[in-house]
Amino acid sequence: MDVHQLWPVILLGIVQGIAEFLPISSSGHLVLVSSFLPDKSTAATHHLAMNVALHLGTLGSILYVYRKDLRNVLFDLKMLISIVIATLPIVVFGLTLKDQIESAFETPLVAACGLFVTASLLFLSDWLSKQEPEGIQEAGTPSKIQALLIGMFQAIAIVPGISRSGSTIAGAVMLGQSRVSAARFSFLIAIPAILGATVLQLKDLLTESQEPVAWMELAVGMLVSFVVGIGALELLLTMVRKNRLRYFAVYCLVVALAALFWFSRSA
Repeated sequence: MDVHQLWPVILLGIVQGIAEFLPISSSGHLVLVSSFLPDKSTAATHHLAMNVALHLGTLGSILYVYRKDLRNVLFDLKMLISIVIATLPIVVFGLTLKDQIESAFETPLVAACGLFVTASLLFLSDWLSKQEPEGIQEAGTPSKIQALLIGMFQAIAIVPGISRSGSTIAGAVMLGQSRVSAARFSFLIAIPAILGATVLQLKDLLTESQEPVAWMELAVGMLVSFVVGIGALELLLTMVRKNRLRYFAVYCLVVALAALFWFSRSA
């Protein structure tokens, strides 16, 4: 295989690994980055198989970082019920708005506008959590109502540019959860969300796609997103404990403005 064919795969794997966990929207960044890649590069990286591989890589990152928590969750009925409830909204949104979501992924301007939403949520979350004692380690379980509302925040993150981690952490903080509790619950509910999206993509891949499978590219993309994802997730947890989410809000705002400026010039 020509090494030049791997660089866009590595780039997308890095973007996925970083943006899946840092509250800056992996979907939004993948849409924006892919729009700048040459056509000959996107041909091998923009199909369903690569999306499945990248998401499996980041799913592995969560399972690795939260491996101890997951063992405890299996015996915590209250937490399991909250996770199920929080997953329901994204299932409903994902199944009923599938065509609209796929159309949104073809529009970089939608991703740019979504980043504005992410920035707003992160600024609001940062403002609300300023009264929380520094370094608090409480990791409680959301109530059923809280879980449903946090799930609604996760559901809106289907739109490119709206960060799943950013929206769910911000939503949980708005509902009274500590930063540590919010981050923990955000990534616990990410497991069924990412797994479900991957299964749907895999189903489409097996039934609709006629493209040849580039196994080396898929393996590289999955490995890169897994390794980078671990580092990004650990970084985010550190930033959450220190209440530094506003830094990501500023970043999202700058990227959104830059993207809108660029695409308005190209229009």
